[in-house]
Amino acid sequence: MRIAIGTDHGGFPIKKAVIDAILGAGHEYVDFGTDSEDSVDYPDLVEKVGKEIQSGKADRGVLLCGSGVGVCVAANKMVGIYASICHDMYTAKQAVEHDNINVLCLGGRVIGSEQTIKLVKEFLGAKFIGNDPGEERHLQRINKVKNIEKGGIGQ
Repeated sequence: MRIAIGTDHGGFPIKKAVIDAILGAGHEYVDFGTDSEDSVDYPDLVEKVGKEIQSGKADRGVLLCGSGVGVCVAANKMVGIYASICHDMYTAKQAVEHDNINVLCLGGRVIGSEQTIKLVKEFLGAKFIGNDPGEERHLQRINKVKNIEKGGIGQ
């Protein structure tokens, strides 16, 4: 898989751990910055990561800020981008399996490098199960979310 990554200054301390986890899992990445702890606006990098996924140039994304909240809110404003903050192993896996997220959001002021590596590997190793026999309820729910995204009611 090709993973788009982006971080603001608050997430920068765990950026290297994200890259290490991506490479360690056998994937490639494209980096949309930042490259220091100098202040930058997270919506700018979120848009770049989101567009990379929307265009099909990246399969998934990892976004970092201080708490993970800002990048998550911004990412979820983009059509076809489904982002979640995941600071525990269960959520990092289940969010992909059940909710089909394509962007993992992490807080550089919330978790350290060791936990970051574990979470990124869990996220990258997970697969959506909604197409599996007996698990169709997840696909049905995702389709309702997509209807909401289009401005309709979750039919």
